[in-house]
Amino acid sequence: MTTARPLPAPGHGGVDYEMRVDFDRLRRYRLDRARKSLEASDCGAFLLFDFYNIRYTTQTWIGGALGDKMTRYALLTRDADPVLWDFGSAAKHHQLYSTWLRPEDCRAGMLGLRGAIAPSAGLMESAIREIKGMLTDAGLADAPVGVDIVEPAFLFEMQRQGLTVVDCQQSMLDAREIKSSDEIMLLSQAAAMVDGVYQDIVDVLKPGIRENEIVALASKRLYEMGSDQVEAINAVSGERCNPHPHNFSDRLIRPGDQAFFDIIHSYNGYRTCYYRTFGVGSSTPAQRDAYVKAREWMDASIEMVKSGVGTDEVAQVWPTAPEFGFADEMAAFGLQFGHGLGLGLHERPIISRLNSMTAPVEIRPGMVFALETYCPASDGFSAARIEEEIVVTEDGPRVLTQFPAQDLFVANPY
Repeated sequence: MTTARPLPAPGHGGVDYEMRVDFDRLRRYRLDRARKSLEASDCGAFLLFDFYNIRYTTQTWIGGALGDKMTRYALLTRDADPVLWDFGSAAKHHQLYSTWLRPEDCRAGMLGLRGAIAPSAGLMESAIREIKGMLTDAGLADAPVGVDIVEPAFLFEMQRQGLTVVDCQQSMLDAREIKSSDEIMLLSQAAAMVDGVYQDIVDVLKPGIRENEIVALASKRLYEMGSDQVEAINAVSGERCNPHPHNFSDRLIRPGDQAFFDIIHSYNGYRTCYYRTFGVGSSTPAQRDAYVKAREWMDASIEMVKSGVGTDEVAQVWPTAPEFGFADEMAAFGLQFGHGLGLGLHERPIISRLNSMTAPVEIRPGMVFALETYCPASDGFSAARIEEEIVVTEDGPRVLTQFPAQDLFVANPY
C-alpha cells in the first residue's frame, strides 16, 4: 500500500538543492489569471483598489496599516502592463526593486485617505482625468471600467467624467479561485507555522494564564517564524465559548475550561484560518460529546470534497441552524462554514447553508478552502470548534492543518 506524500512545506529560504516556491512563476501565473478574467469580461480595463487584487496583479505590497485607506490603485488593461499608483516613497521603492514592473508604471498617487482629504481638494478629479486619458489613448474610453471596491466620491467622479463603471470583484475572485502549486506551497508553509504555534499554546495552557497572553505568545512566535501579518487571533475559553464571540479578552483560564483558538496570519501574503479546541487540565462528558459531534460534522464534510461536487452537497451534511440552537441560517452563519483561502481570508468558495443551497459552486482541483464546525455543549456554556484547511486535488481532499484534532486534546492533564 502506498501513501500519498504530504503536501510540501519547505523551509523559507531560497536554496539550490530543493525546488521551493518559484516567485517569478507565481507572479506570471497570477497576472495571467487576472488578464484572462479581464478578457472574459465586457470591460476594457479593471481599476483595482482591493489590496489583494492589487497584489495579485502587480505583485506589490506595502504595510497593512494602509490597507483600508483606499488610496492605492492599479489599472489593468487588455494590451498593456499593469500601472500602479502608490504612496510616493513606496512607488520609488517599487521602481528600484519590483523589476517585473516598468519604472514608469509605478507612480505616486494620493486620493484622500478615506475622506481625510476632502474630494473638494481635487485629487480624485485629477486622478480620474489621468486614468480616462490613458483609456482614451488605448481606445478604451467607451468600454466599461470594472472596479472592485470604491469610495462613493470616487465613483461619482468617474461617472461625472463620463466613464461607465461596472463591478469586477466577481471577475477577480474568479481569477483567484484556482491556486497554483506555488500558492499551495505558501499556504502549506503558513499552516505549518500555526502547527508549531499550537504546540507552544498547549505547553502553557494552564489555569491562571489569560486569553490575551495566549494571543501575545502566538503573535510573537508567528512573527519570529516569518509571518508578514498576524491578522487576528481568537482566544475563547470557559463561559465565553457559547455563544462564540469571535474575539479574545483578558479572561483568566480556569481548571476544566474548554478553550478554542483561531489563528489567522499570512506568510508571503497567503493566509491561514485554523481553529483548535482544548480541554484545560481535564474535560467533562458534555465537552467531550460536543467535540465528538463537531468532529463528525467535520469528517462528513471533508468526505464530501471531490472534484465536481457542489458546495450545496457539502453544506447539506452540516446540521441546520435550529438543530444546534439558532433561529435561522443567518443567525448561525460562520459556525458551520467553509471559505476559500489565498491572499484574502474569505475567497471562493463560500460554503454554508445560508448561500450554498440556492447558489452552489462546483468544487474543482486547485481550490483551497477552510471548513469550520461548531457544537455547543449540553452544559449551556462550553463549545467545540474545529477547522481544517483543505486542498482539492484530482485524487480528493488533502488536509494542510496538521495539529492533532481527531479527539479532544486535553492540555496539561491532571
